[in-house]
Amino acid sequence: MRATALRATQSDHDILDALNTDYINSVQHSDVKRFDEILAPDFYCSNPDGSLVDRAAFLSQTAQPVAIKNLKAEDVMIRIIGNTAIIHARTSFVKPDGTQGRGRYTDVWMRHDESWLAVSAHVNRL
Repeated sequence: MRATALRATQSDHDILDALNTDYINSVQHSDVKRFDEILAPDFYCSNPDGSLVDRAAFLSQTAQPVAIKNLKAEDVMIRIIGNTAIIHARTSFVKPDGTQGRGRYTDVWMRHDESWLAVSAHVNRL
């Protein structure tokens, strides 16, 4: 479905909720193709280890299979401020040793023409 048609049938909140789900699923399944579609050219990510990576490095690290399983977003809060959206959420997942893990993330999205693109992400894991 074209972006303009999608926008006519869904609210920005619904679109961002779906993009948030895509983002989480792309992390879990190393879906570089989907990330390539939804990340802005100037995207940056603060990783849980404290490193800051640009779009190219993020796509490269995403191509590697993740060790965690059952990644889920919980308590998702979507705030839309003009052409900017901020998504805050908790995460739960299973660590490689089988114990439960948790974390938080904040993603910033900006509207570019008729679509939303992620411009920034900050990830924390406990």
